[in-house]
Amino acid sequence: MHAIRIGVAAPGSRIDAALAEKVTQLAEARFGARLVLRFHPQCFLSWGHFAGTDEARAAAFLELANDPDLDAVWIARGGYGACRIVPRVLSGLNPVAAEKSYLGYSDAGALLSALYARGFKRVSHGPMPADSLREGGESAVARALDFLVEGAPATIEASVDGATPTAALNLTILSHLLGTPNEPDLAGHIVMLEDVSEHLYRIDRALCQLTSNANMRRAAGLKLGRVSLVPPNDPEFGQTPEHVIRHWCGVSGIPYLGTADIGHDIENKIVPFGVCA
Repeated sequence: MHAIRIGVAAPGSRIDAALAEKVTQLAEARFGARLVLRFHPQCFLSWGHFAGTDEARAAAFLELANDPDLDAVWIARGGYGACRIVPRVLSGLNPVAAEKSYLGYSDAGALLSALYARGFKRVSHGPMPADSLREGGESAVARALDFLVEGAPATIEASVDGATPTAALNLTILSHLLGTPNEPDLAGHIVMLEDVSEHLYRIDRALCQLTSNANMRRAAGLKLGRVSLVPPNDPEFGQTPEHVIRHWCGVSGIPYLGTADIGHDIENKIVPFGVCA
């Protein structure tokens, strides 16, 4: 039986070797010889905020993406930095890279969106190795591995129907992609949004921008994932995230389609970009 081979890179912030060892042990316990998990040494580099220089992070991602022996590239964690390496990555990809699966979320959305915008068809929003640091995070890591190794339907967000194209992104990341060459074409997609550690007025501002975008107004609808760890506001903002998204969907005419089971937490389900076979 062919073992699934997954490479892990860190386009943004670094991880510790202990985290990689923990996730490797989880993978071995769950799949044994059916899975080979390879953490690139770049994951452990440190250059200020980042897991190595822009050049080092791009080179590591390209090494994994272009490796014909790997089946998937898994993003180690978010943080910040993926957007800084997108041009280098896009200019260095070979045809092999387009056949792989890519999984991550949060800051990684900048890179995943750029791949999807270039026609990559196996890009998904979902848990990362760093989620093992959360209480109970082993379940999130197991979900990601079940998806990458087996394509397990139970790992996928329940509203994904296999017929309507979908996408899921951090709201702040997506709003920053608008108007750039890496803005994905989400016409006809159900777009699921989540965020973390943002004031509610920033959520409101991002949704104002998002729903004013001509591309986004061609979406099939928006769903709201979890907006967590919201800092206190003075004065109190006075609206919930759902109030805010309902308002801007009403203003823009984009259908609001309810909630989605995604977010910066261990319950974060997987959402493929495009149509999930």
